Amino acid sequence: MRAADALCEALKAEGVEHVFGIPGGANLPTYDAIYDAEFTHIQARHEQGAGHAAEGYAKASGRVGVAFATSGPGATNLVTAITDAMLDSVPTVFITGQVRTDLIGTDGFQEADVTGITLPIVKHSFLVTDPRQIPEYIHAAFHIASTGRPGPVLVDVPQDLSRADIEYEPAEGRPNLPGYKPPTEGNIKQIRLAAKALANAQRPVVYAGGGIVNADASAELIEFATSDKLPVTLTVMGLGAFPAPHDQWLGMLGMHGTRTANYAMDNADLILAIGARFDDRITGKLSEFAPRAKFVHVDIDPAEISKNVPAHIPIVGDARDVLAKLTREYRALKADSARLDDWWKQIRAWQAEYPLGYEDSSDSEIKPQFMIEAMYEATEGEAIITSDVGQHQMWAAQYYHFSRPRQWINSGGLGTMGFGLPAAIGAKVARPDDTVVCLAGDGSLVMVCQEFATAAVHDIPVKVFLMNNGHFGMVRQWQELFWDGRYSSVEMGDSPDWVKLAEAFGWTGMRCADKRQLKDAMRATLDAEGPALLDVQVSKTENCFPMIPAGAAARDMVG
Repeated sequence: MRAADALCEALKAEGVEHVFGIPGGANLPTYDAIYDAEFTHIQARHEQGAGHAAEGYAKASGRVGVAFATSGPGATNLVTAITDAMLDSVPTVFITGQVRTDLIGTDGFQEADVTGITLPIVKHSFLVTDPRQIPEYIHAAFHIASTGRPGPVLVDVPQDLSRADIEYEPAEGRPNLPGYKPPTEGNIKQIRLAAKALANAQRPVVYAGGGIVNADASAELIEFATSDKLPVTLTVMGLGAFPAPHDQWLGMLGMHGTRTANYAMDNADLILAIGARFDDRITGKLSEFAPRAKFVHVDIDPAEISKNVPAHIPIVGDARDVLAKLTREYRALKADSARLDDWWKQIRAWQAEYPLGYEDSSDSEIKPQFMIEAMYEATEGEAIITSDVGQHQMWAAQYYHFSRPRQWINSGGLGTMGFGLPAAIGAKVARPDDTVVCLAGDGSLVMVCQEFATAAVHDIPVKVFLMNNGHFGMVRQWQELFWDGRYSSVEMGDSPDWVKLAEAFGWTGMRCADKRQLKDAMRATLDAEGPALLDVQVSKTENCFPMIPAGAAARDMVG
């Protein structure tokens, strides 16, 4: 069969049901094969949107997300999504067309060295040089993307090779890739050392991240933490892996986390980090981060251990496997829970003194925090929420109370504006029976509003709650706090009219500017047929607090 048809057969064998993409000259043979393929192709309106939709699909389902693009600008338009997937460990396969092999290196029309361009931002990449490699590389790409630390894999297919005829036989079993054997089980001696350290700790904190979600280890995390009364905090990528609210839940930690979580980390004598990487938004001033603590670091990726914070007890392995063993070893020690009484007394004191809150004296003005609380009530806390990046993202992390994994989908490591809408489209395709809401910022949504057409044409009934403050809100906040109020290029103005724009794309568009009407407006948006947008006019100059200023220590939170 044609190699392009073999590519589609390989995708079918991998269980692919949906792909996102845009056709072009170099990948036309693949799109001709898609015409007869048994999976559904969803035509995005920009390749970056296709890439983020594939990410949303993967994050919502745990399956590998797939995006297609043509050569040159089609492939380079995927770069942001690929980088985003790399930094957030999202299992994705990106399949790009390439110019004919006789044109490679000649600066031919729409030629770009996409394998070279993306080399630092992929887990692995394949440039096809023989048409018989195409199905082999597809199977290898899925295996690499979904095992070990998940991540993006690129397969670049020259047009002439995809048109060639090859012998095709379905692959059997997993690919044998010499040199790629990611560890999963964790060293039992190290796990026992960690259990003993935890049993002896007077002020322990469990600090978990997105690796818990990727490993489907939420149940194991809950079982371990509740085997004793261990305090738990999560990163913005880990939210939902431990239910909020919960008696042992400290709230999110980091730059816009709770004072309780950050103060607990600052005063801990032992920190168990699982599936988290001690990034700068968590540590603040690295030299003053958790100065009293010893560190147990569990991660599937050995490169992350001791990269930023030296680990006293390193454990390389899959979070689910390691947590199950750690729970067993910890229970066998029969640790005295009373040793934690003073620690919990201090934690409760912080919780009482520093609850999350905001001033709200107006009868009608909508505060952004109130909007999140209303969204939580309108969705009954059950929706899958995607977000863009900025203040609204942090307010959602603070006030929505995510109760399960894969309920919160956002761009963490790269902080990609425009992520929310295409990610919501991908999440809804993956989870059609769930309500999917994109919490958008006006600065972000305008960057990807062409994807309204994707949702409308393919009848993907996502809902957008737009937190409209007329600014790049987080940038404005930083300019106010750290740049003497010199507001430079952050005001968005009143353009566009979001209701009219939504309606122009075939969506239902609504607007709300009065807090007394907000919950009803949100429910009406959720009940609307097809995709719908609610433009929520919120306070324009509200700041997101509490906050650790960049480069400051956790104990120096402001607001």
